[in-house]
Amino acid sequence: MTGLVLRGVTRDFSEPTQRHVLRGIDLAIAQGEFVSLVGPSGSGKTTLLRLIAGLDTPDAGSVTWQAERRPRLGAVFQEPRLVPWLSILDNLLLVTGPDRREQARALLGEVELAGNEDALPGQLSGGMQRRAALARALLVEPEFLMLDEPLISLDAALAERMRRLLNTYWRHHRTTTLLVTHNVGEAVELSTRILILSPSEGRITADCALPPPDPRQRNDRAVMAVMDDLRRLTQSWPRPDEPRDALSKAS
Repeated sequence: MTGLVLRGVTRDFSEPTQRHVLRGIDLAIAQGEFVSLVGPSGSGKTTLLRLIAGLDTPDAGSVTWQAERRPRLGAVFQEPRLVPWLSILDNLLLVTGPDRREQARALLGEVELAGNEDALPGQLSGGMQRRAALARALLVEPEFLMLDEPLISLDAALAERMRRLLNTYWRHHRTTTLLVTHNVGEAVELSTRILILSPSEGRITADCALPPPDPRQRNDRAVMAVMDDLRRLTQSWPRPDEPRDALSKAS
């Protein structure tokens, strides 16, 4: 069981000035959900992901897994975190061991990196490194998958193909997934549930359920209703530059 419960999670930072990032976050994620956490830059999305991953500690509240052990985690953070002196293939095998070589090669093909197995991370673009990090996260066969803006530096066509890959992976495996994104269209395309993190309050201010993306139809009434709510909730947010694909245009 890979459910997750957060109760009263608060995180403050004092440098360079006192800043309240997260204030009393209450959240439950059930096994098999694909949840997107949406908010503008600086709203605390990555901080919340780091707390869930155990890379940071809340100032108050608790992060609890509904299982006897913490589930096997797969993560893609904004920085790919590849070992610079290892090949891309060896970076993947570092988390599993050499017996997964064929599976690693296959996943590199899935993220369109076939032929780059022997390249060093520094020889690849930032977007290619991030796709390698995605392949590495999937190679561990995660029970809980965390994705922090995994497609942010990709062009629109490539990002769409990677979204299809994530959708296909989730439909086949039903891996509990938490996606952090500022792209409302991306969240609508992939998620069964969207959470809005307020940039001013440090709280989750909306929780929107969606029908399973199998694949998602934009003209579905439930989808259109959620999109209307999201437009209203995010209309005052600053707009970063991002690819304007078919669904993100609706945001």
